Amino acid sequence: MNTLLTQDALASRARGVLRSLHAGLAEVEASAVVTRDGFTIASLLSTGTDPDRFGAMCASLLALAARASREVDRGNLRQIILDGQQGPLLLTHGGDSAVLAVAATPRANLGRLILETRRVATDLATLWAQA
Repeated sequence: MNTLLTQDALASRARGVLRSLHAGLAEVEASAVVTRDGFTIASLLSTGTDPDRFGAMCASLLALAARASREVDRGNLRQIILDGQQGPLLLTHGGDSAVLAVAATPRANLGRLILETRRVATDLATLWAQA
C-alpha cells in the first residue's frame, strides 16, 4: 500500500469530519486535526493563521498539560479548554495519534461544544485506527 496515498486519504476524511463539525455547530469558527508531534493533517482555520505553527503550538500545549495532569494525579488528560476573550479553544485527544483543536465564538454553549468535540475526537480515533 502506498503510504502517501493513505496519508492523503486520511487528510481528506479528516477534512470531511471538520466540515461536518462546522455545519453542525454554527459557533465553531476554526478547527484543525494535528498529530501529537504537531503536524497539521487537516484544518479549517481563519485567514492569516499558519496551520503548521498552530499545530505545533496545540501539540506542545497538550503535552505540557498531560504532564501537569499526571503530576497532580488527575489521570490521563482528555481535553484542554482555553477560555479566551474571543471565545473558547478546546484541544481534545483523538486516540493515540491525533489532536482535535476547535475554536468557537463566546456565545457557544460550552457543554454542547465539549460533547461534540469528544464525539468528533472519537470519530477521528476510529479513522486513525483504520489507517
